[in-house]
Amino acid sequence: MLQPGNRGPGKNAPVNAPPVPAARAVVDCGVYVDGIRQPTGTDFRRALAFVRATGSGFVWLGLHEPDERQMSDVAEAFGLHPLMVEDAVHAHQRPKLELYDDTLFLVLRTVKYIDHNDDEVANDIVETGEIMVLAGRDFVITVRHGAHTHLAGVRHRLEAKPDHLKLGPATVVHAVADRVVDSYVAVVAEMESDVDEVEERVFAASSRDVDIDVVYLFKREVLQLRRAVSPLGSPLNLLSENKGMLESTSLTPNSKEIRRHFRDVADHLTLVNERVSEYDERLTALLNAAATKVSTQMNTDMRKISAWAGIAAIPTAAAGIYGMNFDYMPELHWKLSYPILLIALFSVCFSLWRIFHKHHWL
Repeated sequence: MLQPGNRGPGKNAPVNAPPVPAARAVVDCGVYVDGIRQPTGTDFRRALAFVRATGSGFVWLGLHEPDERQMSDVAEAFGLHPLMVEDAVHAHQRPKLELYDDTLFLVLRTVKYIDHNDDEVANDIVETGEIMVLAGRDFVITVRHGAHTHLAGVRHRLEAKPDHLKLGPATVVHAVADRVVDSYVAVVAEMESDVDEVEERVFAASSRDVDIDVVYLFKREVLQLRRAVSPLGSPLNLLSENKGMLESTSLTPNSKEIRRHFRDVADHLTLVNERVSEYDERLTALLNAAATKVSTQMNTDMRKISAWAGIAAIPTAAAGIYGMNFDYMPELHWKLSYPILLIALFSVCFSLWRIFHKHHWL
């Protein structure tokens, strides 16, 4: 039985560990009125109380990998549904869009291209993370999972455009989605040169240069990228269409303008999906071509082995015959039997070698 302070299997924290304050998971928290950040500090409870007391503006709370206790504190303050808390803590969700009463819950999968010098020693080409966006009438909460999911640049760009930020929490939802889709564009652009290099290697003149494991690596990474990109199309369509999910909430007083921005993001995602599908098809063709070249090389090697085995069978057969202990084998007593046998063996073996070489078996 585990005692207090011992670590269980696969656990990174001691049993009965003291609760970690929710503030430890807070990256940033700000109150925005008419698109301008107010000097209210980073305490999300105080910020939310200020917004609801004044009846204007909204709170933008940023969290990084909160645990269940920390997220429960946030949920209690903002009145979040327990299912949203569960998804935000455990992550590993498919991109999706859900509506809990008047709160929008958007899950985005993030991707990052990993620089590598040699494809043959690289284990991963694409690293994934996750961002959840929970948006209500007077708040928006971004929950990040992963080391490359920083949103500081998004916040700074929005703060520099108060006319756009004053449209409400939906503006933040759009900005985060736009940042994620832009990362998709950057990743597929980086991967294009890698896919071209693999294609050149597979269709090189020498079949011995084919390393099918590299093709499998890129096929796996493209499938991982596809799982992150493709499911996001439906949520963006719901946010960009007329009388869609965005209009069923009170996130923005001007949903028409925000829908235009979401349509632009959806268009970029469509281009990314087309590129990913193209890479997937090309790599499938490369897998088939690489497998064919490997099979052809194996057949060539087997023909060579069979040809040399056929040549070696001739002296082996002669050695087997004259190695038998029969009493009456008259040619054993001839003076020229040994040189005649050597000449005959050499002639037959050389004739077989010429035949195999003529038919490109050797």
